[in-house]
Amino acid sequence: MKEVKLWAVGSISRDDIRTPLEYKQNVLGGSLPYSTIAASFFQKTGAVGLVGTDFSVSFSRRWASFKLDLSGVKKAEGKTFHWACEYEDNMISRKTLATDLGVFANFKPELPEAYRDVKFVLLGNIDPKLQLSVLDQARDVEFVTVDTMNYWIQNAKEDLRKVIKRATMLTVNDEEARLLTGQRNLLEAAAELIKMGPQYVLIKKGEHGALLFTQDDIFIVPAYPVRRLVDPTGAGDSYAGAFMGYLSRATDTKEKTVRTALLHASAVASFCVEEFSIDRFTRLSLPDIKSRVSDLKHMIKV
Repeated sequence: MKEVKLWAVGSISRDDIRTPLEYKQNVLGGSLPYSTIAASFFQKTGAVGLVGTDFSVSFSRRWASFKLDLSGVKKAEGKTFHWACEYEDNMISRKTLATDLGVFANFKPELPEAYRDVKFVLLGNIDPKLQLSVLDQARDVEFVTVDTMNYWIQNAKEDLRKVIKRATMLTVNDEEARLLTGQRNLLEAAAELIKMGPQYVLIKKGEHGALLFTQDDIFIVPAYPVRRLVDPTGAGDSYAGAFMGYLSRATDTKEKTVRTALLHASAVASFCVEEFSIDRFTRLSLPDIKSRVSDLKHMIKV
């Protein structure tokens, strides 16, 4: 069996999702399944998370069917994190209908010994204290990507800044970048974020793509235009996972490689939104991904 070359930590949930097209109940969700499955198309990936005793066998089997190591996923007595939301007609804005943390409220991530020397780390969108706790258990990491959200910016900013200082890449959307820095202009916001410590800052703009900032450069990452948007849930997590999966498989982490990894991330995320939960990934292949990457390169070619 191949050794784990990348691990991620994040949430695991049972989701109820209502979109203008359809309503799905009790589907596999959370940042960790999306990110690790997306990464698995490129690299042997480990997962660190927590589920309850109600986490179904079918969920476990579907998740484990990908190129993953789930030895870092623990089970505790109680209910798995449950989340419900409803999307508006624009498929961008959404309203959270329920957030029941269950066992996730007491999550204390423990890094398996086999993960401790892994060089590539994805810290999914969870409490910055937990991100710091699990990162402290790793040894000699090479590339750390950190994801976060408005809630942690507003309620745990001091701890979040500690995590950002140790990140190689920070991923936020445009609203989060402005909230975190107090800057309205994204160029100014990115400059402030770079000063906080990361080498790269990725500011996501949904269907309009993303902007990759370094201290000296900017790269525009296009979003792949999909014909049918079914469920946007998990697109950002899939994006981050695919990026880290590709990067951990590459021969270096230079900026050109980072840019190529982001094109692969955009391609994988475009498949995620075509069906609910992880359904589209069960029929996805590496040649499918490469085809869309080729399309993206053609779209941005001058």
